[in-house]
Amino acid sequence: MKDGFVEIENLKVPSSFESINKVEALIDSVCEKLLVNKDYYGNVLIAVTEAVNNAIQHGNKESGALTVDLYVGDKETDFCFCIEDSGKGFDFRSLPDPTSPENIELENGRGIYLMKSLAEEVEFEDNGRSVNIYFSKK
Repeated sequence: MKDGFVEIENLKVPSSFESINKVEALIDSVCEKLLVNKDYYGNVLIAVTEAVNNAIQHGNKESGALTVDLYVGDKETDFCFCIEDSGKGFDFRSLPDPTSPENIELENGRGIYLMKSLAEEVEFEDNGRSVNIYFSKK
């Protein structure tokens, strides 16, 4: 998370898709508490749940023994969700373009593209084990 953000919430969930309802409840609570523009709520919900799904599926390989950690940072006009998994990471610098003709019909590979389209900024840390997703409140 960038400098200037203050952690206001955190959540540790088992690496199971059944944990998504807890993540959605956190998103609801944070957006309400921070008075996030209602027009942005859907973007936050989709981007953050996609990041958590990726952490569960690709990072932690759906191992129930592992957790996904979420942190929420607040700043005057912005907020951030940080999602961390226990996996080995991935090369986030060389992802295939999901909009190119050879990839357009593939079932997978759109999650990070979607996150980047819905958020103000997406940054990866710790060799891709951690993703910070930044949003504007207004």
